[in-house]
Amino acid sequence: MLSARALPYAEHGLQSLFAHAAEALNLTLITDEESDKQNIERALATLDIPAKHRWSVHTQAEADRRATILLSNYPRLRRFRYGHPCWRKLTDPLLFSALGEEMIILDSDLYFPNLFSFEKTPDRGVLLMWQPPSCLLPDDVVRRVFAANVKLAHHVDIGVAQLRNDLDLEWFDWFVGILGGSDVPKLMHVEAIAWAAIAMRTGGGYFDALHWYCWRYSQWKRVALKLGVPGVRLLEMQSFRSVKCFHATGVAKWWISAACERKIFPRPRYVSESCAPRPFEELSVREYESDQRVKRIARRLGYYDLMTPRD
Repeated sequence: MLSARALPYAEHGLQSLFAHAAEALNLTLITDEESDKQNIERALATLDIPAKHRWSVHTQAEADRRATILLSNYPRLRRFRYGHPCWRKLTDPLLFSALGEEMIILDSDLYFPNLFSFEKTPDRGVLLMWQPPSCLLPDDVVRRVFAANVKLAHHVDIGVAQLRNDLDLEWFDWFVGILGGSDVPKLMHVEAIAWAAIAMRTGGGYFDALHWYCWRYSQWKRVALKLGVPGVRLLEMQSFRSVKCFHATGVAKWWISAACERKIFPRPRYVSESCAPRPFEELSVREYESDQRVKRIARRLGYYDLMTPRD
């Protein structure tokens, strides 16, 4: 999924992907309107893309036509596609992939600093990135999922999802009903709840966190930003020697352009290591409740208002 509004940072990620991926890629970009498609095609035409790669751009209208046929028996899924745009990351790749075909679903705020190969796609299950905190919300939706005895994976980051097009759509349609059906709050974070449920249902595991690295706003980074340290300086302090994929979450995505202009990323090296995925860890209700208590206290004390960086 790619909005034309994301091009200021996404074009750097796309160039790094095309330049550094060892495999020949067949990249499908799904956007919104025809004008977005044209803007993205113009941006891609300016990139230095090796001849081994293929790419195409498709509008939501094209995806809608496919959904009418391929999701005809799943009314909740069809409605779900019209919620938050991020939710289409869960549904629309299925519309552009053959049954059983591997899919590597990428966020627009990724950067690939080194020469690399993707991991082997599992025959069953999904590979997801790992992050230390649990970022599942809104709270009422998470509680509805727990109440339905649906297991959720802990520590999931959804910058990259790698799987085959073999999701149980009947179960997925049912699960959208558990989320709230047509009344699901239109928040991007709901996507993470769905991936966490898919992870526990299908299996798979976490990408190695050293190679597939998710940016985290640890306390010292929050303080540094509040004190006026430029974000690009924080990136400069990060080691990228072993990183295949960097997920520049939140405000960090806006630093990628400046980081590329200042050439702070080291000369690309080939990261050949491939680590077996670590099994998903279940998020227990007890752990979730404990985390929510801490967040409620922090919210009452004004911590998030004071320390959360703004996009």
